[in-house]
Amino acid sequence: MKAKDEENGSVKGRVRGQGARTVYDTLRTAILDLSLDPGSPLDEATLSERFDMSRTPIREALVRLVAEGLVKTLPNRNTVVATIDFEQLPVYFEALTLMYRVTTRSAAVHRRDEHMHDIRQHAASYAETVRQHDAPGMIQTNRDFHMAIATAGGNSYFTALFGRLLDEGRRILRLYYRSFDDNLPRRYVDEHEQMILAIESRDAERADTLAAEHAAQIVKQIQSYIARATVTGISLGTERI
Repeated sequence: MKAKDEENGSVKGRVRGQGARTVYDTLRTAILDLSLDPGSPLDEATLSERFDMSRTPIREALVRLVAEGLVKTLPNRNTVVATIDFEQLPVYFEALTLMYRVTTRSAAVHRRDEHMHDIRQHAASYAETVRQHDAPGMIQTNRDFHMAIATAGGNSYFTALFGRLLDEGRRILRLYYRSFDDNLPRRYVDEHEQMILAIESRDAERADTLAAEHAAQIVKQIQSYIARATVTGISLGTERI
């Protein structure tokens, strides 16, 4: 019985694999919203005590996070939260901007009425998190909004790639909201509404232009914040800055 409980995470009755999933979800959320700073140590013994589990599910969760690039194993075998590679940001921003444009444009061409319902629901959820200054909520609902647009576009390859980029960029987006002290100006919420209207009216050119402008202001704001942080010495957890 002890061996069985140990395998499942040391809590009697826990469904197999549930322990690892709990650790993975908790750590992933903390890493992505920067509650766990880049470079923070992730010691198996400490995490085992924190989650009241054996090391097996802890190790499984860390392996998944390493595979996603959110956690890094150092040469001394210590595990830490991965830093943000500043030098790769221009390449990331280029890909992200392209996907903003192509998915929004495609949605304007292919959307159906049920798509518009989903898009508007996610836009309303985003607006509410902005009103509450809820940065983690803003990050999630922003992702949901743009993924709903991508889904309306009907290209599963674009949707999958955009989802991956949005997930990889959640820590970058956290810096974006931090640059506003989590008090995002209303005009940036209104940008979502303008995109919705363009998609609804099937104006592909307008949708493309609005998406490009939306991406450009995000990139500019993040770059400006990083530049200020460089001058003032604010730690961003980047490898090179």
